[in-house]
Formats: sequence, structure tokens, C-alpha cells
Amino acid sequence: MELRHLRYFVAVAEELHFGRAAKRLAMSQPPLSQQIKLLEEEIGVVLFLRTKRQVELTAAGEVFLGEARKAIAQAEHAIRAARRAARGEIGRLAVGFVSSAVYGQVPSIFRLMRSRYPGVSLVLQDLTSEEQVEAVKANRIDVGLIRPPVLAAESLAMRVIWRETLMVALPEGNPLAREAEIAVEALAGESFIQIPRHVAPGFYDQCIRICARAGFAPKIVQEARTTPTIVSLIAGGMGVSILPSSLMSLQRSGVVYRPLKTPAPTTDMAVIWRPADESPTLRSFLEIIWEVAEIREQ
Repeated sequence: MELRHLRYFVAVAEELHFGRAAKRLAMSQPPLSQQIKLLEEEIGVVLFLRTKRQVELTAAGEVFLGEARKAIAQAEHAIRAARRAARGEIGRLAVGFVSSAVYGQVPSIFRLMRSRYPGVSLVLQDLTSEEQVEAVKANRIDVGLIRPPVLAAESLAMRVIWRETLMVALPEGNPLAREAEIAVEALAGESFIQIPRHVAPGFYDQCIRICARAGFAPKIVQEARTTPTIVSLIAGGMGVSILPSSLMSLQRSGVVYRPLKTPAPTTDMAVIWRPADESPTLRSFLEIIWEVAEIREQ
């Protein structure tokens, strides 16, 4: 039995006239009559009572009509779902992101994805850059939002999507908080709060290099895995930290943010994915990233 046989049957059942049903189906009557007869033979029941004056459904035909309509509706739903999936409009997408990303433009990416593709289930995972590289390689996540450089990312597709300057977060009672901008050299005597190197080796090494170019090695007195924890420790007077400028949106009593003197060092945000992944849902997500990041060419 094919789906077209069910459509033929429903047309005849609704019209109760083979001539009108054939016209509705854009076919001639004899082939339609033959198809209905073959359908009855296949399922082993009489579906229609035929006389010269009228066509009526049998009791079996009435039951079969309801089920045939359900089958046709389900098939049409399956076709629509497949087409939507092919356009990247439905599906599941596992996305990794570094915790500091939520203070920049990344929430706009998530919001636009949910608005434009409500049929896509976004599974978000807060992971370090290195954890995301391994997760993408192992197919545990589909795409990651990281801060490069990261180790062992050579086999993945990666693109920088925006760049931001670094700034200093410090307790409001620190004398440097009175400055409009701060030279890195001025931080030589400060205690630093830092993300551990095993969590973010690229960013950790960058901060060390920034201080080294200014002629000192930072005195790291405390480490914390997340930027909100670092800011909370700064509020408690534990020390200062060099952080991405987007963290200025993380308001915390007792903490002030000051830009570094120009030329201020920068940090990148990048997206990584498996280059062989041809998922339409991933493609839709990347297209939104290009839109938010105002990247025109791929």
C-alpha cells in the first residue's frame, strides 16, 4: 500500500462519487476505480458499496477513513518536519561557551537563535576553552565559543568573531581606582587574582606576558575558576585582575573597572566546530553568529 492509495480512497470517501473524486485528483475515472479495487483486495475488506446511483462507505470503510486521514496527516507532518530540518529550523544543538562570554554579545546570539528558530533545542554548557575543544572532537557538543589560543584545536574549524580590549578590575578603595586609566606598570606592586592556568592556559599566559612586557611578574595570591568569583574576591579587597572589557557589565558593589592605557592589549572570542559537520542546524547557528558579529564573508 502506498500513500497515494490512501489519498485516492479519502477522495472517493469524501466525494462519494468516483467521477468527482477523479476530477479532484486530476486523473480519469477508470484508473481510480481500478486502484480502489486493488486497495480493497490488498487489505481484504470491501470499503465501498457501489450501485448505479450511489456510492456508500461500508462500516469497515468508515473506520478505514478515519485511520487513513490520520496516516496522511502524519505523513504530511513528517514531510514538513524533514523540510524544516533540512533548512536548519528544527533539531538539537549542543553549544559550549566560556563563562566570560555571557557578558558580551553571546547572549544576543542565543536570544536570536531561539527567536528565529524556536524549533531548535539549544543545549548550553559552560565549559573552559580546552574542555570545549575536546567536547567538539568527541561529538559531545556541536559548536563552541572559546577564547583562543587553545591547544589541540588544529583539526577543528575556528574563526575569531570579535576582539575586545582588556581592562583592570580593582577594589574601589585601591588608590589606582582614582585614575581614569591605568598603565600596566602601575600594577607591579598589586596582588593578582587569576584564573588557573589549567582552566585557561591561553588567557593565563597572555596576562603573564602583558605584565612581563611591563617589567614585572604578577604576584598571584589567589586563583578562581570563574570570572564572577574573581570579581567577588576583588570586592572583598583580595587583589586586582586583568579581565575582558565586557566584564564591566558585571556590576558588583566594591569593585571598579578601569581601562588600560593605550595601546591596550586585546583578547579574542572565537567559534569552533567540526569542519565535516554539515548539519543545517549548525549552519543556521553559524549564520546568526556571522550576523551578530557583522562578519560578511565566509
